[in-house]
Amino acid sequence: MSESKQETIRYPASRIVDIAKALSGDVRVRILEALGDKTMSVSQLAEALGVAQPTVSINVQILEQAELVVSTQGANREKLCSVTCRSILLELPAKPGEGLHRTEEIHMPIGMYSHCSVQPTCGMAARDGTLLGSTDDPRVFYMPERIDAALLWFSGAGYIEYYFANPMPPGASLDELHIRAELCSEAPSFKMTWPSDITVSINGLPVGTWTSPSDFGDRKGKLTPERWRAGSEYGRLTEWRVTAGGSQVNGEAASGTTIGELGLAFNQPIRVRFEVREDAPNANGMNLFGAGFGDHPQDIVLSFVRYHEQPQA
Repeated sequence: MSESKQETIRYPASRIVDIAKALSGDVRVRILEALGDKTMSVSQLAEALGVAQPTVSINVQILEQAELVVSTQGANREKLCSVTCRSILLELPAKPGEGLHRTEEIHMPIGMYSHCSVQPTCGMAARDGTLLGSTDDPRVFYMPERIDAALLWFSGAGYIEYYFANPMPPGASLDELHIRAELCSEAPSFKMTWPSDITVSINGLPVGTWTSPSDFGDRKGKLTPERWRAGSEYGRLTEWRVTAGGSQVNGEAASGTTIGELGLAFNQPIRVRFEVREDAPNANGMNLFGAGFGDHPQDIVLSFVRYHEQPQA
């Protein structure tokens, strides 16, 4: 047995779901069986299990994320795998929230909104850069194909609203709520000087306004497909944060709305709205970028943060 291998690893209650998922696949259990007390390369595992090498690689990564397998680089730059322990001990949760991570995240595709109000110029594009429906036709925002959107835009005033599930069980405390998204203003083609005031509200309460300085199109977005030639190329990754002391946008104080005022309930959706208000000083529309467009590989991310986890014994 490798000297670095532990006999038993103890996992807190917040890791139960990770470990359970890692052990729920037949291929992953067979990988652990094949490794035993040995070190094997990915190609050796594929041959021993009779499974395609890419499949082995994916399942090894899942085991690595759960810290059940560790990998090193061999002499020929091949990945060498070994197990980290011979047994595991899982602590069961004893209080609401102990089975959750310190930060739980929900990733929402930008096309999965629940309500909207848009006006031309407006439209949507898929991840490959093709248009969904026709441009400047608000009916596109009500078509089933909208779920494939990787970029959506509207000019002037309007909004896009999403319903998020609340992962926190009854009685579990929540200290912060974060929203991250890549956005910018919207102008015909693009305009580098084109400010737009984009406000986020949660359950009807405003948590802050960010003024986008531009409809960015001066260069290609890092993830934007080559076939896209319609102007807007990338946005700015922007974060709204709600705490017990108020709300911030990109770390700057923005609103007096506190997390306790949001009325969060485990059995009620959390309504998140991105809006350019009609009375905004700069009502110049919005581009919202998904995982396959712009500069950042993410959709809308809603994070639930607790300051404290159950201490390990």
